[in-house]
Amino acid sequence: MAEYFIDTHVFLRFLTNDVPEQARAVEEILIEAEKGEIDLFTSVLTLAEIVWTLEAYYDLPRDDVRDKVIAILNTPGLKVEEADILAQAVSLYADLNIDFIDAYNAVWTKDQDLSDVITFDTKHFNRIPWINAHTPDEIK
Repeated sequence: MAEYFIDTHVFLRFLTNDVPEQARAVEEILIEAEKGEIDLFTSVLTLAEIVWTLEAYYDLPRDDVRDKVIAILNTPGLKVEEADILAQAVSLYADLNIDFIDAYNAVWTKDQDLSDVITFDTKHFNRIPWINAHTPDEIK
């Protein structure tokens, strides 16, 4: 069976439909994957870039960004590395109004059984219940 990696721009064309003919082409590929005719893969960095682009360029609200990322993660025939961590992270990002990367790192630390984080961004990390945020000078 053929295997393909999908990059950010392919997902963006589909999610935004800003180039309708490209969105239709992506939809056809996704249908092939759903039917089991091809296998599709993407990465954590691809999803991070999607979040950033939808938020910064398309100016979508966080709830809309979250819903689009969850839809990607639930796409039949698409394998996404660390999909569980990404799903939790995108929910934190929307629910707690924190940067997506901070949310991802918080969920990743939880997955690694870590609770203490050294950061200068205590504003965001302090919103996360399982995180104890410390600045570097507190560790000395």
